[in-house]
Amino acid sequence: MYSSETKIRVRYAETDQMNVVYHGNYAQYFEVGRVEAIRQLGFSYKDLEETGIIMPVIEWNAKFLRPARYDDLLTVRTILQEWPKDHRIRFRQEVYNEDGKLLTVGDILLYFLKSATMEKTPMPREMEEKLRPYFKPDDDRAANS
Repeated sequence: MYSSETKIRVRYAETDQMNVVYHGNYAQYFEVGRVEAIRQLGFSYKDLEETGIIMPVIEWNAKFLRPARYDDLLTVRTILQEWPKDHRIRFRQEVYNEDGKLLTVGDILLYFLKSATMEKTPMPREMEEKLRPYFKPDDDRAANS
C-alpha cells in the first residue's frame, strides 16, 4: 500500500454563501493530492505525460461527512490500496481538518491511456518501479487474476 499526504489551505473563493467549501472544489483537492502523491514517489505527472501516457478520471465518488471552511488547513491523504490492475489505477482519498477529523472521502478510478491514440495501456515501467517497494510481491498477481 502506498500513501501520501498533501496540505491545502482553503481559499475564500472556494467557499459558498454558507462559508463552507463548495463540493465541486474537492475534485481539485483530490487532483492536487494525486499529483503530489506521484511526485513524492519521485515520478511526476509531467514525467508520465512525457512517456506518452495520460491518466484521465473515469469515475469519481465522494462522501461529505463534515464541512471545511475558509482558511482551514486541510490534509489530503492519497492512498493506493491495491496494485494497479491492467490499465486501471484506483485511489482512495481522504480529507482531514487540522484537528484530525475526517471531512470527506473519495474513490477515484483513472485509466492509463496512450495520449496519441487514447488506447488503454498498462502502467508505465518507470512508475511501476517507483511503486513496487510499497507492495508485496503477490499483490500484483492477485490483482491480475
